[in-house]
Amino acid sequence: MRLPVLVPISAALAALLALPLLLGGEVPLRPGAAQASSLPDPALDPGRQPGADRTAVLAGGCFWGMEAIFEAVKGVRSVETGYAGGSGETARYAEVSRGTTGHAEGIRITYDPTQVSYGQLLKVFFAVAHDPTEHNRQGPDVGPQYRSAIFTTDPQLQSVARAYIQQLDRSGSFDRPIATRVEASDRFYPAEDYHQDFVRRNPLHPYVVVHDLPKLAAFRAAFPQLSR
Repeated sequence: MRLPVLVPISAALAALLALPLLLGGEVPLRPGAAQASSLPDPALDPGRQPGADRTAVLAGGCFWGMEAIFEAVKGVRSVETGYAGGSGETARYAEVSRGTTGHAEGIRITYDPTQVSYGQLLKVFFAVAHDPTEHNRQGPDVGPQYRSAIFTTDPQLQSVARAYIQQLDRSGSFDRPIATRVEASDRFYPAEDYHQDFVRRNPLHPYVVVHDLPKLAAFRAAFPQLSR
């Protein structure tokens, strides 16, 4: 289970866990991250387009690391952690954590479509933000609230997402079938304030050091052209 947010952190433990990063050594990446550079671009992608800012809602395990990765993507205006799907009545961390509300821990990305496309965001999502082959879990976090999912009510974006999942399965990029669900919902409820910008505000939190900083490093290594 995820380490509780409000538990005092041992500075010595955090520093020890962060040592490889602080010394500039190699970051131990999850198996999926090693395949990031060989992941194909989405064959079906609306591409970069003129127009107003747009939003994308993605879920892939703990929302702390997801938020940190997409905040580092060029063209992303803002990222908000929250609870996707489910109802507003139970969109609170204590209830969502039980895994019975129908929500998923997710992020709402506001992005400039002239700088980054929806397909590029999906490639980052599948390549480094999480392991899309895990069903109702991500690493130590277990339950349907940690499922891999793409939320949109836009038929075109649903088609883009489903086509990319099929493309990745056919490509053999992953050893197991992709478990990501495309959910026809636009319900998103912002998480509590202490969950917002958690990685930036708590870079030495043990959970962040072990699980989130390696993903952020993997993103910067695999997508230098998209990294701020």
